[in-house]
Formats: sequence, C-alpha cells, structure tokens
Amino acid sequence: MFIVLLHYVQPLAAIEASLAEHRDFLDRHYRAGHFLASGPQVPRIGGVILVRRLDRRQLDAVLAEDPFYREGLARYDIIEFTPSKFADGAEPLFVPAG
Repeated sequence: MFIVLLHYVQPLAAIEASLAEHRDFLDRHYRAGHFLASGPQVPRIGGVILVRRLDRRQLDAVLAEDPFYREGLARYDIIEFTPSKFADGAEPLFVPAG
C-alpha cells in the first residue's frame, strides 16, 4: 500500500486548468480498484492519494498518466507501508484481494 503526496510546483491557476482531467484520471483508477481515497491537502499546497493493489513499478506507470505529472504541475513523494492495524470493519479495504 502507498501514500502518494502531491506537492504543487505551479500556481493554483495552472492546477485548476488541469483539474477536470486529473479527476478523470482519479476516477479511472478508483474504478480499477487502485485508489482507496484522495483529496487536497489543507492548506491547498498539493494532494494525497491512498493506493492499494499495485506494486511500485505499476504505481509509477499509473502516476505517469496523471496530467499533473505530465504537465509538470506537481512533485510526488511516495511512501510505502504495510497496514497492520485496522478500525473495526475496515480491514477488507486495505488487504489485497487474493
């Protein structure tokens, strides 16, 4: 599982211009089961994506599709972790299908 931290490196006006396409990218990967949650950071200096069911190579390929990446609008920090403790009922969301 991964936490992807996006840090905007261009003004918000440039981010806004690509936001609809970025949301389409997110929607594709939610449908594929790759993304578990996402949203803007507060304050709005970037975003966060919680990723599952991908290895690092696959994640890099997925992120290369993001218009924020393609257009040089954001920098990405990727944190890999293995969830080992869960809120009641949440474990199925985090454990890979197998």
